[in-house]
Amino acid sequence: MRKLSLSNSLAKASAYGLLIGGISLIMSASALAADGNIAYTSCTSCNSGTDTNCNECDGIFTEAAKKLNVQYEQVLANCCAPENCTTGCSSTSCGTCGTGTCGSGCDWCNLGEAWSLNDQIFGEESSIKIGGWAQLGYHSNGNTLFNNQPNKVNLQQTWLYIEKIADGSNGWDWGFRADIMYGIDGTDTQAFGNNPGEWDFQNGFDNGIYSWALPQAYVEVANGNLSVKVGHFFTLAGYEVVGAPGNFFYSHAYTMYNSEPFTHTGAIATYTVNDDVELYGGWTAGWDTGFDQNNGGSNFLGGASVSVTDNSRLTYITTFGDLGARGDGYSHSLVWDINVTEKLNYVIQTDLVETNAGSDHQGGLNQYLLYAYNDCLGFGTRMEWWSNAGNSQYASTWGVNYKPLANLTLRPEWRYDWNPGTGTEFGTWAMDAILTF
Repeated sequence: MRKLSLSNSLAKASAYGLLIGGISLIMSASALAADGNIAYTSCTSCNSGTDTNCNECDGIFTEAAKKLNVQYEQVLANCCAPENCTTGCSSTSCGTCGTGTCGSGCDWCNLGEAWSLNDQIFGEESSIKIGGWAQLGYHSNGNTLFNNQPNKVNLQQTWLYIEKIADGSNGWDWGFRADIMYGIDGTDTQAFGNNPGEWDFQNGFDNGIYSWALPQAYVEVANGNLSVKVGHFFTLAGYEVVGAPGNFFYSHAYTMYNSEPFTHTGAIATYTVNDDVELYGGWTAGWDTGFDQNNGGSNFLGGASVSVTDNSRLTYITTFGDLGARGDGYSHSLVWDINVTEKLNYVIQTDLVETNAGSDHQGGLNQYLLYAYNDCLGFGTRMEWWSNAGNSQYASTWGVNYKPLANLTLRPEWRYDWNPGTGTEFGTWAMDAILTF
């Protein structure tokens, strides 16, 4: 593929050179003819403007120069400026990928067109969508936060989903979604808040370190600004998610793994008040349950997402009541997402969990700083503090996201974990590849 891309690039570069040279020759010829320094066999009195043949020749050269110049600008625009860039960028100032500005960041970032399983099966216009991804990963140390099989290449996630979005913009509509996954992340993705043997938890789905999981299976109805999901669905809490493509980093934060639910079974309503305010409210059968009610789990799930400024949004999500396997208690996750510039994103998150389940008194503070150089390359860092019953754990992570192709993302990272109380500290080099389809 790289040889093909290089050949295409050389071919395009040659074409640009020919176009530029052709334009220069034509415009020079036209200028010389106008100055009387070049004579055509049928044009002997160009300066006088009385010879109709001369006027015709000069018109032909002028028109050809204009047409080639237009084609040259179009070729450069298609090469350098993707569709989401600001129009009007000159040939020497190509549009920067994804930012809508003029610059020089696009000339090497050519993702190509993404391949879609949905287009092959249902077609682009279908209301039913199917897709997924495969994730392979390697990490040199295990910190039990999903990545618990170090020093080997693992199939982290093989994921497939099918869905129909409930669109209430024209009145009542319905939708659904179902997800299935297989990999070493399967055990952590199952409804482990269930009683054993229920749904996908300890029911024979495990195959050594690899497991199957059914993280979502719900129906949805919508009308206007209101939508309601009923069934088994991912939580609203937190910033990081279980699905690999939804995160910048390969590794996960302590708060995400220890202080937030992954899934719920129940019902959740979303009401969009306006562009700045969205409200959530519903009931679930505890944390991480799949069509099961462990220990009488019954709790409220809800909160709000509010635009603080034009470039920042604050989201508060809480659960309280009987959390099932986590006991009776309260939790919240507060995420403030700030677009500092068009390329720089800062996120600060704080979590709190208080339950009657032994030493389940947890809190944490995470900070993310993410920089998108263009559509192909991004840089990020995450700083963490997490506390459980007064014992503090710290971690810092630095990573890169690189997309050589529209369907492929590579995420190398370096992570350092340390605990002052126990004196434990270690570094982890890791990298994964995510292929979407």
